[in-house]
This record gives sequence, C-alpha cells and structure tokens, in this order.
Amino acid sequence: MREIILTPGAVVIVPLTDDGRVRLVRQYRSAAGEFLLELPAGTLEPGESPAAAAPRELAEETGDRAAHWERLAGFYTIPGICDEYLHLFLATGLTPGETNREADEFMEVVTLPLEEALAMVKTGAIHDAKTMIGLLLAAER
Repeated sequence: MREIILTPGAVVIVPLTDDGRVRLVRQYRSAAGEFLLELPAGTLEPGESPAAAAPRELAEETGDRAAHWERLAGFYTIPGICDEYLHLFLATGLTPGETNREADEFMEVVTLPLEEALAMVKTGAIHDAKTMIGLLLAAER
C-alpha cells in the first residue's frame, strides 16, 4: 500500500522590482531544520483559483501589490508521494504595502538583485527547488 499526500495545490511568485531586484522571504523550515531563502508562496484556499491566490499570497508575505501578472509555469513538487502542483507567476509593477501574515508565519523579506539571487542558486546558498525554478525561469524573461 502506498500513502499519498493530497494537497489543494499552491502558488509561487517571483516578485521583480522595476530596477531588477527580486523580493524573497527568509523563514525557518522545520522539515529542513534551517532557515531558507525562498520566493513567496502559499496554499490555495478551497475553491480559489491560482490567479486569485497569487496576489493574496504576495501581499500576505511581502506586503507588495503587483500591477502585472504573468504565469510562467506549473510543476509537481514530489510526485512520487504527493499530488502538490505549484503554479508559478511573475509579478511586476510592484507597490509596497502592509503584510497580512498568518499568526504562525515568521519571516523576513529580503530584496536582492536578480543576478545575485541567481548566483546564490549556483553556489547552493539558495537550495529550495521552487525558488531555484522560479528564479531561473524569470531570468529568461
């Protein structure tokens, strides 16, 4: 018998500023046992579309609002044991605002030049898969 983890899916956002910087969040991940630098992301609410979830999660985690949205890709996280499908979006035309984090979300917003974040992927300083994929695809734009 095989156990499979079922999820509603999630969104991942690559928030790029007008001057070519990316907004990331640093948060502790219990399963990894360390602080990870990641793109903003979050689970879909019941009945929520990915296009509606992405702006909600971006505002919740970074406080940013985006004028322009583009779907970059979609992918499974660990299809051998989980059905989680991530919808990846590029967010541009950012306007800062207030965050609206959940009570158990403790994170720091980190803004880096996209080229620096890409270098961190290559050196292993960023090793979260969704973040690596998002940064690499956004750099092609």
